[in-house]
Amino acid sequence: MRKLLHYINTKVLFKVAHLNSATIITKILAGIVTSKAIAIFIGVEGLALIGNIRNFLSAVQSFSILGFYKGLVKYIAEFKNDAVKLSQTLSSAYYFGFIATMLIAFICYYNADAINDFLFSSIHNYAYIIKIMALALPFYSLNMFSFSIMNGFSKYKILLIINIIGQILGLLVTLLLIYQNNIDGALISAVIAPSLIFLITFVGFMNQRSLVSSIKITSVNFEILKKFSPFTLMALVSTFALPLVSILIRNYIIDKVGLKEAGYWEAMNRISDYYLMFVNSLMSLYILPRFSEIDNKTEFRAEVFSFYKSIIPIFGLGLVAIYFLRSFLIDIIFSEEFQPVESLFLWQLLGDFVKVLSFVIAFQFLAKKMFTHFIIIQLFLVVMLYFSSVYLIDDFGVKGAVMGHFASYLMHYGVILLIFGSSLFGIVADKNGEQKNS
Repeated sequence: MRKLLHYINTKVLFKVAHLNSATIITKILAGIVTSKAIAIFIGVEGLALIGNIRNFLSAVQSFSILGFYKGLVKYIAEFKNDAVKLSQTLSSAYYFGFIATMLIAFICYYNADAINDFLFSSIHNYAYIIKIMALALPFYSLNMFSFSIMNGFSKYKILLIINIIGQILGLLVTLLLIYQNNIDGALISAVIAPSLIFLITFVGFMNQRSLVSSIKITSVNFEILKKFSPFTLMALVSTFALPLVSILIRNYIIDKVGLKEAGYWEAMNRISDYYLMFVNSLMSLYILPRFSEIDNKTEFRAEVFSFYKSIIPIFGLGLVAIYFLRSFLIDIIFSEEFQPVESLFLWQLLGDFVKVLSFVIAFQFLAKKMFTHFIIIQLFLVVMLYFSSVYLIDDFGVKGAVMGHFASYLMHYGVILLIFGSSLFGIVADKNGEQKNS
């Protein structure tokens, strides 16, 4: 535990965590204010519709950048002193990302009516929202491309400023549109807000003149693209499939239980997203780089159990506090109309607790580039989320969705433990090289 705390204090908190925490706090505050505005001006039913467009946008955005973001950050950092490979990396990511973005934007724009029926049913006509999203998508992709370049060159302070400005700008635009146009304004803001930050990010990117000139079609390299392929596959499974499953579950709730109940479920998901931001950030900042350094089972097991002993109890106590303060939190974030959300907290909190226990170990898939394992496990999770939720919704109504959330992550955790069981509980060597039971 001391090693974990020392590492966090010396390599995380004073290096990046302050910047990251400021961004997260800004994002959470902006989300809470937006949720409050939705609760006041739109209501429960509107929140369900907004949830669908947000999930769809997330899936489309993931496809539009082909999951290149993490890979691009990694290889820019690796090749930043090699002009030729850096040019090949930037050019390959830019041109293939451009093709993917224009393809998905074209599909969305000219199939807006069909997408509208899938997201909102034929009762609502928000096809024009889908067209606005399609037009804004290239700006989002350019923003993420510029963002990944600055991240790869460790421009953390610039990224912090851009993130905070982007959150504030997005919040102001969202509040204005909700105030003027209610549900239409909220839907428009949901699809344009992620692209608004592009102008700010692009200015920072254009200051890197040498990088701009190194992006040329003659430098596109298919070997570089092969290196990106694992990141693409992982992104398409985790950030494409999961949002689509959320849409399917929400639509099932709407059909079987009601639009208002789907709004309650979306409210619960939003609250969950807010408190999970902190622990997810800590895992990304500490667990992933630490696991990348580890080359034996003994250290891997020590790090997992150290995290379990130090961070998990605090997280668990936080969840207990959230449970007992749930009525107060609902009033603060939403309104009295959302009080039925109280009944969803127990299963959601249990599911999130198991989710974190599972993801701490699952980061080993990414750290050790176990991409096939990661994809298979994620697909298993997606399938179980859908079928367990649908089965339980039939018996328990909207509460079945959060029960399915808990059941799915419990099974996910079980599979993770089976895969890493020998590393965590098997026979390992001690410091003297002797074998001993763990």
